[in-house]
Amino acid sequence: MRQLIECVPNFSEGRNPEIIKQITDVVETVEGVKLLDVDPGASTNRTVVTFVGEPQNVLEAAFRVIRKAQELIDMRFHHGDHPRFGATDVCPLVPVAGITMEETAEYARQLAQRVGNELNIPVFCYENSAFKPERRNLANCRKGEYEALKERICTEEWKPDFGPCEFTESVAKSGATAIGARDFLIAVNFNLNTTSTRRANAIAFDVREKGRPKREGNPITGKIVKDANGENVMIPGTLKGTKAIGWFIKEYGVAQVSMNITNMRETPLHVAFEEICNKAAARGVRVTGTEIVGLVPKSALIDAAHYFLKKQQRSLGIDEAELMKIAIKSMGLDDLKPFVPEEKVIEYLIAKDNKVSRLVDMTCEGFANETASESPAPGGGSISAYMGALGAALGTMVANLSSHKPGWDAQWEFFSDVAVKGQKIKEDLINLVDEDTNAFNLIMNAFGLPKGTDEEKAARKKAIQEATKYATEVPFRTVKRSFDVFEICETMIDKGNPNSITDAAVGVLCAEAAVTGAYFNVKINASSLDDKAFANQIVSEAHDYLLKANEIKQRLFKTVDEKLNF
Repeated sequence: MRQLIECVPNFSEGRNPEIIKQITDVVETVEGVKLLDVDPGASTNRTVVTFVGEPQNVLEAAFRVIRKAQELIDMRFHHGDHPRFGATDVCPLVPVAGITMEETAEYARQLAQRVGNELNIPVFCYENSAFKPERRNLANCRKGEYEALKERICTEEWKPDFGPCEFTESVAKSGATAIGARDFLIAVNFNLNTTSTRRANAIAFDVREKGRPKREGNPITGKIVKDANGENVMIPGTLKGTKAIGWFIKEYGVAQVSMNITNMRETPLHVAFEEICNKAAARGVRVTGTEIVGLVPKSALIDAAHYFLKKQQRSLGIDEAELMKIAIKSMGLDDLKPFVPEEKVIEYLIAKDNKVSRLVDMTCEGFANETASESPAPGGGSISAYMGALGAALGTMVANLSSHKPGWDAQWEFFSDVAVKGQKIKEDLINLVDEDTNAFNLIMNAFGLPKGTDEEKAARKKAIQEATKYATEVPFRTVKRSFDVFEICETMIDKGNPNSITDAAVGVLCAEAAVTGAYFNVKINASSLDDKAFANQIVSEAHDYLLKANEIKQRLFKTVDEKLNF
């Protein structure tokens, strides 16, 4: 599997577009690295950049942008609302695919060593790449910010992991950098209907894991309670895995609670949103919306959509685009500016970079015209998969209608579960539409291999057999997945909205046609296989599904006829 890591450097420049562009242009000089997002903020005077690629390529791009930021940004003149201590303030690496956190942490240390040695920038390794427990927390590394750096890096306790331990002219200009490895972090700001930084900070202290100092008497002005070691005694906040502060954003004219969610499993985005809303309301403040800084994992928005649909007792079995809309509107992600999932969701950006032409992206008319053309693909296998997908879609539609039927509120969750299952079947079959055509093309490519020598003939024959076996397995997957449609449609014929019973019946017809068509594709492809044991086995199993499908269709059609009572 291809290894992918994400890099999310934060630069201490958010106001000068020319400097920002010079920095981000460097990312695209490294082959194999994709620049996903550039998110500047004027009030914070900070830009969050996101790029992704294979580890060595990402490390090279990260080194180059840190070097460019060192060249262009002078920390002696930097001012902004966000905590910072360097031109490249932080540079975390995030495992995306095919790589462990341990491997990612080792890459972060490699980058830190190179930055320290070659650029003479003090570097602190934090989060999962930290060498010392107290340095896992970024706030500890950055305590006192840039202004305290001169004294701190000269101490034994806080000397950098790599790079100079003295405040040279070069260090005065570049500041320090924290380089680490971490899980996906959601950087999010919650917009408030107040201009009060004090109110925003109070809400932040209510929720952040660290909480607020305990005080004697008056909780605001009382003397801070110390423990035996002279450290502040803290009252923990309500949200684990979060860090938060309050600030006023001049460009928007509102105060915000600015939060980093460092553990989405402990505190999902929607849980943080709801808790901020509750704590704000208790202080007479309202959350007007949410601002995602940088990118967000798709799962965070899907989970949020499911949460809010459950609160409304609405079906969760809707397509992904609709789930995105629910999440955006529920949390006000478009409060300050448009929220475009294709530009903010990391999985969509990666997929867009690897976008290929797909049959299922065509219009209905275009797909029909392509099928009718002289091209041999798409053929019966792809059409069978699409018929199965339509059957699943019809069963899911009836489930969603039933979930929202007046007077059936007590059953909404049952129908929602059916709809979720139907959506998954539909998605799998839609993927098989293109997979069947791809399998056919593999056979054609194998037949096109050279056959001039005995070695070439042997290699060609082997490639043809492997491609044919795969082209037999794909329609068999269509047979099995289309068979699953019957369960959805039968449940809806028995228990669904009676006004939509004929829609479920058409879904049954689609499923039976899909199983039958895919069976014939299994049979014709298997006939060309030299491995007769495999061929006979897969055809026999497909035939069993065919017989069951025909029996179920006849039984369900009889039930529908009786229920119509016409």
